[in-house]
Amino acid sequence: MRVVFYIGIIGLVLFEIANVYFIMPMPGSQRINSIDIAYFLHTWRWVFRAIFGVMVLAGAWSLFQNKSSKITKWIAGSVLGGALVVVYVANFIMAADSMFYQPSTLVLKNAAENKVDPKRLVIGVEINGQARAYPIQYIGYHHQVRDTLGGKPIIVTYCTVCRTGRVFEPIVNGKLEHFRLVGMDHFNAMFEDNTTGSWWRQANGEAIAGELKGQTLPEVDVVQVSLAQWFTYHPQSLVMQPDTKFQEKYDSMSTYESGKKKSALTRRDTASWKEKSWVVGVEVSSGTKAYDWNDLQRAKVINDMIGYLPITLLLSSDKQSFVALRRATPGQRLALQNDTIIDAGGIKYTLLGKSLQPTHPDLVRVNAYQEYWHSWRTFHPDTQQYK
Repeated sequence: MRVVFYIGIIGLVLFEIANVYFIMPMPGSQRINSIDIAYFLHTWRWVFRAIFGVMVLAGAWSLFQNKSSKITKWIAGSVLGGALVVVYVANFIMAADSMFYQPSTLVLKNAAENKVDPKRLVIGVEINGQARAYPIQYIGYHHQVRDTLGGKPIIVTYCTVCRTGRVFEPIVNGKLEHFRLVGMDHFNAMFEDNTTGSWWRQANGEAIAGELKGQTLPEVDVVQVSLAQWFTYHPQSLVMQPDTKFQEKYDSMSTYESGKKKSALTRRDTASWKEKSWVVGVEVSSGTKAYDWNDLQRAKVINDMIGYLPITLLLSSDKQSFVALRRATPGQRLALQNDTIIDAGGIKYTLLGKSLQPTHPDLVRVNAYQEYWHSWRTFHPDTQQYK
């Protein structure tokens, strides 16, 4: 029974370590295709724990009831205590939803009452005429924030390790769904739905493991701009305010959006096309393309083609706010003057593509995201590079 005891201990410890290793940013774990193994371990976790737990209990009963020496009992007790520490750390310290919490109360303020620095970057969303801004400093910690905008439920998500901000409608098979942060895959946050336990990727809202594998959440169009720019075009917008309960966590995120954090996971490579270099990824029906952030900062305006679609990428004077627009024709060229877009014919638009001449149509905004290069190329393997 002594052998049974130690096999049970070793099995339990190895299981708990593996259960965390494959879904957290451990050395090597995020660079392998291990999602199926991770989901299998997670799904059957109580079976593994029951088997190893019974072995440990049966062996411990025999060890502590027979005439084993005090040294033998002391060693067995110490080993058991160590195993319990591993179990506790794996489930209550290393678990993703034990590190990152939802705001206790989602507080939203208008421009007059807002306390957020106007220079801060936000994920801006507009639905059915209602607009809201969610500071990256806050949602980067929370990873997801639930809200209702324009009569629709939304989840505002952000993964700091990929530098990805996405907003989805949490609707699965026609029903409102709730999600919890469960870990990450290829450095991207994963959420688990409450109904089926399927795992969903934050970068594109796709279920990558479980019963609903292959389904996707409806995505909501967003822009990443400074709060000052957002208020320029949406003066009636509400802004998410900090939850004082998490102020220390927000403070630790204060340099994230500027790329000054030193962590291996959230730092910035200032050179181009490195793992942690910033890019703007643009996704349209004719393909995807990545634009180096350094190039965009130098050029301010990039008139380009993605497949058969004419696309223009623009960076505002604050050097933070950007937008991608679809031009009317390949021959149309857009320029920026004091954050006003002007084409060769003298037609003017706001930075977000709204025509300043009522008789002229708006430019169409397309999906564009600032991300780390390693993230964009992982989840868009067929992407082109603008060089």
